[in-house]
Amino acid sequence: MGLAAAASYLSCIKNKEDKTQREIAEAANVTEVTIRNRVKGLKLYHVVEL
Repeated sequence: MGLAAAASYLSCIKNKEDKTQREIAEAANVTEVTIRNRVKGLKLYHVVEL
């Protein structure tokens, strides 16, 4: 669920939608820290560029 939340967050950034990590974390039932950690992991493996 954390990975899906991170993907949703990155999608919002890419599409210029105004959603916070908190909003997505609450909807996905994960923590904001989980989203940040999954985003870092995606960046580490060059899956995503921001």
